[in-house]
Amino acid sequence: MKSLVTFCFSLAMFAMLSNAADQDKNRPTMMNDTVKSPVAEQRPHPYSYHGVAMEDPWHWLKDPSYPKIKDRDVLAYLKAENGYFETQMAEQKPWVEKIFEEMKARIKEDDSTVPQKDGDWIYWSKFEPGAQYRQHYRKHAEGGSEQLILDENKLADGKDYFLLEELVISPNGRLMAYAYDDDGSERFALHFCDLTIGKDLPDVIEGTLSNIVWSADSKGLVYGLANENWRTDNMHFHRLGDDPKNAKRLYQEPDIGFSVDVNLSAQEDWIIIETGDQVTTEIRLVPASDPTAKPILVSPRKVGRNYSVDVRDQQVYILTNDDHVNFRVATASLEKPDEWQMLIPGSDRHYLTDLALFKDFYVIEGRIDGLDQIEIRDYADVTKIENVPFPESSYAAGLGDNPEYAVSKLRIDYESMVTPETVYDFHLVEKRLEVLKVQEMPSGYDASKYETERLMIAARDGVQVPVSILYLKGFPKDGSQALHLYAYGAYGIAMPPDFSANRLSMVDRGFAYAIAHIRGGDDLGYQWYLDGKLMKRTNAFNDFVDAAKGLIERGYAAQGRITASGRSAGGELMGAVVNQAPELFGAVVAHVPFVDVLNTMLDESLPLTPGEWPEWGNPITDKAAFDLIRSYSPYDNIQAKAYPPMLFTGGLNDPRVTYWEPAKMVAKLRATKTDSNILLLKTNMGAGHGGKSGRFEQLRENAEEATFILWQMGMLK
Repeated sequence: MKSLVTFCFSLAMFAMLSNAADQDKNRPTMMNDTVKSPVAEQRPHPYSYHGVAMEDPWHWLKDPSYPKIKDRDVLAYLKAENGYFETQMAEQKPWVEKIFEEMKARIKEDDSTVPQKDGDWIYWSKFEPGAQYRQHYRKHAEGGSEQLILDENKLADGKDYFLLEELVISPNGRLMAYAYDDDGSERFALHFCDLTIGKDLPDVIEGTLSNIVWSADSKGLVYGLANENWRTDNMHFHRLGDDPKNAKRLYQEPDIGFSVDVNLSAQEDWIIIETGDQVTTEIRLVPASDPTAKPILVSPRKVGRNYSVDVRDQQVYILTNDDHVNFRVATASLEKPDEWQMLIPGSDRHYLTDLALFKDFYVIEGRIDGLDQIEIRDYADVTKIENVPFPESSYAAGLGDNPEYAVSKLRIDYESMVTPETVYDFHLVEKRLEVLKVQEMPSGYDASKYETERLMIAARDGVQVPVSILYLKGFPKDGSQALHLYAYGAYGIAMPPDFSANRLSMVDRGFAYAIAHIRGGDDLGYQWYLDGKLMKRTNAFNDFVDAAKGLIERGYAAQGRITASGRSAGGELMGAVVNQAPELFGAVVAHVPFVDVLNTMLDESLPLTPGEWPEWGNPITDKAAFDLIRSYSPYDNIQAKAYPPMLFTGGLNDPRVTYWEPAKMVAKLRATKTDSNILLLKTNMGAGHGGKSGRFEQLRENAEEATFILWQMGMLK
């Protein structure tokens, strides 16, 4: 596609790019040419929508019994692809191990969180050396010995997958509720433990899918259950000792596209039941002292209006986008919670992202020009604002763990592309940041070896897209080096200029690492998000491609010397950009990629589809949405042309992006593309959307990705 960027290189630059292209031609493609890649059979599957006849010969890879996967042909194909992955990566296994050991050496094996006081107790978690999972501890604030309250390693013993989703202590400090998933399906089992004797209670609630909130008397809790389509359309109250089948239903959501969740107010006196989709919210309040009381509706849903609330004494605080795209803050009385009064007006420059109430002040989190801001504000004087200062010009910062209502200091998390994760306490009276912890790297880290910068690159429609870059000092900007480009670009989720020790394995080998803050995220405000969704969705893809071209123009890499990766919706991005401009990329990795967009959005029986229509559009009822999605859906736009080396991953139990999306994408690419570049699919047969669990297993998958990219770029050393 035509770019607004005009490439004007000197003869010297042209020669350098030609040399880089020659080197690229010599890049390894297939590891073992004697082993044939798997071939997925093509089976006729005609269908039509809006008068358009279509054919999907790999539709059969969706097991009809999903979410159970029992089809022998499906399992045989996935296992064949896994075997092919292992064969092609076999000679690179020593490099995977080497890079894994590098990454492992950068983590502190006996790492622990900074202890934090919550009521009468101080809580923290830690890893033992060699352990995959955390242990959770507490001790009394007045002193005494530490108490191990939960050992994830014991719960995970003998299991291929384990994820602790929730751990919540009752108000009286005696009981613990914890929910975990042990197959990647994100259907959690909720358990209870009496911490005074260290034994589990007989109560077990299967299939939870929400936050969990205790009642004020510590005798029960509020939670949501996943329905048959993996949607939380309900909220229940379970009293300990009762049969969970007799739990009291507090709320049932009638809209198929809405999901329900629950939170607790800052003063812990109100339970907040929130229902909504990507663009619309409706909230109810019930007293924590009586969760079964009649709920108070804060304000009825209005399509396109998002709001969140907290409660202080008899006043409701509301963060909403009702009259400004970048949100405002309003207040209302509990007696008339729908009558909102302005507290902080919306701002074109200052995007408000969160609101946190404390006893003597409240905190507004947001971004100005894409940089995180933390404002401490006075309840009585709206003009009294304290900004928390940060030492760098580009960074990521936000409130950390602050469980108590009455505090004299705030826990804050901070990092940048060159500064490891840092935990601060901000002392309110002294207005100073106290460093509590800096991420340790036992193998050593010298920040002075690296440089970071932030560029603004013009997209084809003239919009300036921010790009954050990390590289070794002395990195030549003459097109001779390689660059890795990462982005997400969906759901209003910003990609901050954060720190990752794992990136160093590529950067130390000569890569620059760049994050493109493309539209679809909310990096530059809520409008930035709106400009990358629905009928403007292709802006996200174009931003990424144009950022890559702009980086080439500035000499950070040459065509074919840029690699890229993305996960989930970021995997959709990878599929779209390799269809649009495959010549730019030397290797691409797409993790659990949302690449079969049209078919997924046409299937309302799938877990997430109805709730996703406000993000992508509803192609069932809207012909324009159908046409647009069909025009960019990666699976539907594979062409007979050359593609770069690619690695796709999936999870058999993934309820978010189903396993067949990457499987179908790879099957169609194998049958269609014209090159001999390597194409791999790895499906985790016992995991879900997040890949393998356990810190070392996750690290090994990171090492596999880095090895694949370095291998294909001829930069393993």
